[in-house]
Amino acid sequence: MRDRIEGRAYVLGDNVDTDQIIPAQYLTYNPSIPAEYKMFGKYALSGVPDDAAGLPKGHVPFHAPADEFVSPYQVVVAGKNFGCGSSREHAPIALAAAGITAVVAEFYARIFYRNAVNGGYLIPFETTARLIDRVCTGDELVIDVAGGKLTNKTTGDEWELLPLGEVAPILEAGGLFPYARKVGMLRG
Repeated sequence: MRDRIEGRAYVLGDNVDTDQIIPAQYLTYNPSIPAEYKMFGKYALSGVPDDAAGLPKGHVPFHAPADEFVSPYQVVVAGKNFGCGSSREHAPIALAAAGITAVVAEFYARIFYRNAVNGGYLIPFETTARLIDRVCTGDELVIDVAGGKLTNKTTGDEWELLPLGEVAPILEAGGLFPYARKVGMLRG
């Protein structure tokens, strides 16, 4: 796990569900095959409607025309209940394949949160601030992982993030299985 995450923000609203993060028709791809893993990045957030409640006017596409597989954004900033809906394990995989390294939300659907942590795909930060009203898509963000602070370099604003707590060592190890091996719970 990195000590510092820097990148452009992509802002979403409340209740972004796993069908919006990776629509069901793209679940035929196998993320363990590199060429197919890229397809998860290509279709990440393709189910988010342009006029979804909570999205800013003039919704910006998640992918730039120059690269259909990796987004120009590195941090998703969302509202409440991010990753709700089905227990689709592929949702954090799709975001990671698109180049997202962290999501900052007010709170998560627990299954999305655990899938993100258990797979070591991305860091799910939580905040008590309503950041979707204060951060804009394209803002340059810096996350001090250990210090639990988010800085918007574009505006100069700073916010505290909730501590990662017991999931920090799992994320640092790269996911649940690498963590279990590291602490002697699994062999090999």
